[in-house]
Amino acid sequence: MSSRRPDDTFTLKERLNSRKVGGALLLSAAVVAFVLANSPAAPFYDWLKSLYLGFNVSVGEDASVGVRMSIEHWAADGVLAIFFFVVGIELKREFVTGSLRDPRKATLPIAAAVGGMAVPALVYVAVIVSFGASAVNGWAIPVATDIAFALALLAVFGRGLPSTFRTFLLTLAVIDDLLAIIIIAVFFTAELSLLWLLGSLVAIVVFWIVLHRGYNQAWLTFPLAIIAWYCMYQAGVHATIAGVLLGMSVPAKPVGNDKISMAEDMEHDWNAISQGFALPVFALFAAGVPLSAGGSFLDSITDPVFIGVFLGLFIGKPLGVLLVVVLLRRLPAFKLDPSLQLSDVLAMGPLAGIGFTVSLLIGTLAFGDDIVHIDVAHLGVLLGSVSAAIAGIFLLRWRARFHRSSDLAEGVERLP
Repeated sequence: MSSRRPDDTFTLKERLNSRKVGGALLLSAAVVAFVLANSPAAPFYDWLKSLYLGFNVSVGEDASVGVRMSIEHWAADGVLAIFFFVVGIELKREFVTGSLRDPRKATLPIAAAVGGMAVPALVYVAVIVSFGASAVNGWAIPVATDIAFALALLAVFGRGLPSTFRTFLLTLAVIDDLLAIIIIAVFFTAELSLLWLLGSLVAIVVFWIVLHRGYNQAWLTFPLAIIAWYCMYQAGVHATIAGVLLGMSVPAKPVGNDKISMAEDMEHDWNAISQGFALPVFALFAAGVPLSAGGSFLDSITDPVFIGVFLGLFIGKPLGVLLVVVLLRRLPAFKLDPSLQLSDVLAMGPLAGIGFTVSLLIGTLAFGDDIVHIDVAHLGVLLGSVSAAIAGIFLLRWRARFHRSSDLAEGVERLP
């Protein structure tokens, strides 16, 4: 492994590592998908999504080797594993050297993350029950926060806010990701094959040993990662979980004579691939939702699943975050940083309501082969996330103007 610190030159990799560029690519792919799904090109788009790639070789009466999936499933089960690998590395770094290293400073944003997941789930269930519908299994769709979009908006519209605002949001989003991953693993696992699961875990352990011994050659680590992903897929657990576990196996502190950690080096390399390829590809095949998913646009937006997802993201997430902070901030173990006010938490809430990537994935997992419910849920994710983003932009600008003009907190480190 190279021990040099990644440079800051304006290479393609550096541009793709930018939250602003990554968010722009993700949004562009989503817009293209949405336009295709609601244009005369919709039949071609549907054909492309359902085109099968891969191979299966029979090795017995009931056994086969290989993977054959539609492009849509490859985007969700395969390509998206790269994104989850980066998420795993970010989690590892936050727990070892970042904001989650000191539990005393992280308790309030962690609690806010839990509240920001519980309330939208309750909102969704309340809507479904009140309509007498039978789609309660979609309760987890509005619980996720899209960290890429949230931080991209903060980078663009949050100039002048205290740096603790970003730390709070990042901690909240990281815990949100971690809990969403646990939800996927626990609640959306098909029939579990313990033998295949054991094979995946063995490959991940070997991956951990190799990296902690200081070996970071692609010819060694890449095959191990592919084996771990394939075995996890065959085990019936969503294969992106392998990406998370592999990411969390990467050393977050320098090994041997290295000047930087492998986690920092790998995150720098793979985040560019995640933001420049994995996330846009996933969005291109997941965000293509017809406005008439439920029969007509009016049918779609009056469907209980749409209403539950939309309100869960747009109302439930901000309400859950703010409510927890209001209730706990005066307790010794849950102090809000002095540079932040409740109005700042109010502005942060809509950013947490941008579900997008993981919410789209959970929507697909929750409803299986029920295409109508999947499309309606995805429409709720898209419109709920867009509404939350618009509200977040206005609130960020309001709080940023306040902090830039305030002379009450001189010396406080602020976002550039």
